[in-house]
Amino acid sequence: MSASSIISKIRDQHPLLNDEISWFAQGLANGHVTDAQAGAFAMAALLNGMADHERVALTLAMRDSGDVMSWDLPGPIIDKHSTGGLGDCVSLLLAPALAAVGAYNPMISGRGLGHTGGTLDKLEAIPNLSTEVTSTQFKAMTKNIGCAIVSATQNIAPADKRLYAIRDVTATIESIDLITASILSKKLAAGLDALVLDVKCGSGAFMRELQDAQTLSESLVQTANLAGCKASALITDMNQPLCPALGNATEMRIIMETLTQGQTQSRLCDVTCALGAELLVLSGLFNEHKTARNALENTIKNGTAAEKFAQMVAALGGPHDILEKWATYLPQANVVRTILAKKEGIIEAIDGIALGNAVVKLGAGRLKETDRVDPSVGISECCALGDHVEKESILAVIHAKTHDDADTAQERLHSAIKIGKKPLTSESLIIKKVT
Repeated sequence: MSASSIISKIRDQHPLLNDEISWFAQGLANGHVTDAQAGAFAMAALLNGMADHERVALTLAMRDSGDVMSWDLPGPIIDKHSTGGLGDCVSLLLAPALAAVGAYNPMISGRGLGHTGGTLDKLEAIPNLSTEVTSTQFKAMTKNIGCAIVSATQNIAPADKRLYAIRDVTATIESIDLITASILSKKLAAGLDALVLDVKCGSGAFMRELQDAQTLSESLVQTANLAGCKASALITDMNQPLCPALGNATEMRIIMETLTQGQTQSRLCDVTCALGAELLVLSGLFNEHKTARNALENTIKNGTAAEKFAQMVAALGGPHDILEKWATYLPQANVVRTILAKKEGIIEAIDGIALGNAVVKLGAGRLKETDRVDPSVGISECCALGDHVEKESILAVIHAKTHDDADTAQERLHSAIKIGKKPLTSESLIIKKVT
């Protein structure tokens, strides 16, 4: 068996055997497959596609190239994955809510890259908190608290880590088959019983068109189920930020307000509880979505989700009194500027990618993996689609390091938000469910 023979088979559209795919994944992990060979494989997969069994085999082989978690807990092991969007801090609310109803959520999460934010960066806006933990600590947190949001160790799906880096520089990121295997190999390494996928669609998402989101959703759900993990997907709207803040500390403020004040009337809570209810029914912990959703909402209202969140923060090295003093712990930007509307009208459209890039330019995100993030900067009080604004009404508040940064962000924000005259019809937040 050799890399070149496997590459020639996928190039010529001959079926790959499971053993061949497993050998190639191990070669990615141990270095026996070169960068050139990995790039050729990725390009052939992009151009020719992969059969269902090949995609499943690649997912499992990349999962098995490193550590795979195993559990002995009294409740289901469940998780969610989002394809990324603006103001999407669902994980920070969902994990403690799931733990509060008796589920276990070991969440291996990621950092921001490009115009979308990263869960780990938001959580690490809390002083002294670190999401870098050992496998032993990860398992102990999950067992004792019910949830843990951490970064992946070097030995979680190392084959995917290698292939992803190569896809990034060989114009093969767009392959649905490789996207699917990449997402699921890492998630399934957590030893899950059930997984829900939050596939974003709209101006602020990587999948801007519904058909593309549908295709990815079907691939993810089918592959996960064939790999032995119960899964479904919700396609959710990302034509505007999910919550009215973008950044790290700015989004953490929304999370802390929601948890400590028991706020459930928001787009953020709607998506959180819809995803959570789907997970709880998939896992068998609840029989009906309505009952599961009510249980999750109650954990936010009665403070039990907040208590789980505080336990997780303390276990990750953060302050033990985060619920009482969160406002004093989260970093503040040097410059806070209110941005006003230039005319009266209705918020007709928000260019999500342009808005996200404005926040990245402030320093809240990354253009490349090695960029440092400033947790204090971002946008808050962002207007929503359909809002009626008067001239000099607040469109958003910019949190910046310098006045020059705020000037640039102000120009970008005005360009990203379109004020018109036409009333908008209400769009569904949950566009479609894929099972």
